[in-house]
Parts: sequence; C-alpha cells; structure tokens
Amino acid sequence: MADSSMARFYRDRGYLLVKGLIDKEEARAFREECHAVLARSRPSDPTWDSARQLTDSVTELRHCHDVQFHSAAFARLIVDPRFTDVAAAVMGSENVQLHHTKIFVKPAERGSPFPLHQDAAHFPHTRHTVGAAIFHFDDAPEEKGCVRVVPGSHQRGPLPHVEEGGWHLPLSQWPLEQAVPVEAEAGDVLFLSYLTVHGSGVNRAGEARTTLLVQFRDPEDRPADDVHRSRGQGMMLRGVDPLGGA
Repeated sequence: MADSSMARFYRDRGYLLVKGLIDKEEARAFREECHAVLARSRPSDPTWDSARQLTDSVTELRHCHDVQFHSAAFARLIVDPRFTDVAAAVMGSENVQLHHTKIFVKPAERGSPFPLHQDAAHFPHTRHTVGAAIFHFDDAPEEKGCVRVVPGSHQRGPLPHVEEGGWHLPLSQWPLEQAVPVEAEAGDVLFLSYLTVHGSGVNRAGEARTTLLVQFRDPEDRPADDVHRSRGQGMMLRGVDPLGGA
C-alpha cells in the first residue's frame, strides 16, 4: 500500500493522511472495542491544564495506555502490514519498533482540546525517526476536534516547550486556530513525525471522537532521556532489531 509519493509527502510536510487504511466495518468494530476497553478500565481524565485555557466550557477526555494488553484486537492491528508498511516507508527503515499505544476518546459535546506541541518534547530520541499513527474509528470533522497540524514544522527540529500545564508550545506564539485542520473519516490513519507541531480542538459534536494512537520508531533510534516507558515498548512490529534489544 505504501509508495514513494507517500514518503515524499511525509518528508516534506511532516504528516500524511492515508485514506481508508482499514475499511469502515473494521473501524466500527475497533470503535466498539475501544469503548468496551474503557468501560472495563478505571476512568481517568488526562486533559492538560493548559488545554483549559483554550475553551470556556468544561471538557474531558477518556484514555487507556498499552491497549494491546487489554484486547487482542489491538495486538493484531499494530502488526498489520497495512499499517507497518506505511510506517516503514515514512521512516525510511525496513524495521518498525513500538514505542507505545493509547486510546483517546473525546466525549460528545465536551471533548477536551490539545494545545499545539511536538511529541518530541515528551520522549526525545537521538535520530528523530519517531512517528505517530492516529487510527480514526469514527469520522473526525473539524466540529469533533480533529487533529490540526503546522505543515513543515518538523524541519525546525525540537522547539522549546512550556513544561507547566502539559509540555506545550507557548499559547500566544502558537495559537491552535492557525494550524491546519486534518479532517478524517472512519478508517483513515494520520501519520505524524514526532517533530511536527500539532494539536486538536474541542469536540462540540453530538458523537464521541474515537482514536487509537500508535507511536513507533526505528529500533536504531535510541531515547535521548529515560523519560517514557510503557508495557511492550521495544516490541518489533515489522522487521528485526539490529541492536538485539540493547
């Protein structure tokens, strides 16, 4: 499924929306699985304090880390070649290693936003190959708080972030509304470099926005700091680890 034009677009702009990577029926089944996992989990709200400055309304999020340990459906998905082949292509590596997974649900009418930020601020690596894949299990128009990106921002390298309130870029210098909305449909997957500046708006629609985040890397790209560990980190999703797990 992956081709050179995808890799070139990602390299130039720092993101790539792959339409229909999984079909609508699969997306519906994964959506149900996400909500079932959350129903079995202890509820928590990871809304950043800084996000509350972006809206006057009370908002919330629901999430779950390491989802492949909660449901085998996600264990199968993260090694699906439809996903891993694109991940390999955009990184320029035959080998794809897992960093972490996370379900994100923005509840209907009150789903929390995310200020603009780079994922690199949360788990820096030495070669900057780290990428994210956001699987959309229902439609994500702008009204539902779709992801917004700053195209080409990955070329600026790591940027200084404000630690207080969630490791975000300064709100006055990086207003969310100036980023480009990337509307998606159920079954679409958005690939992002961890250096690409991105965020998302409030879900004001009458339906939840349901996504799965998979962070991946080239296994030869080592963490710059020991700041983020997760269950399953280091699992090979495609290819081999040339470093032998070192």
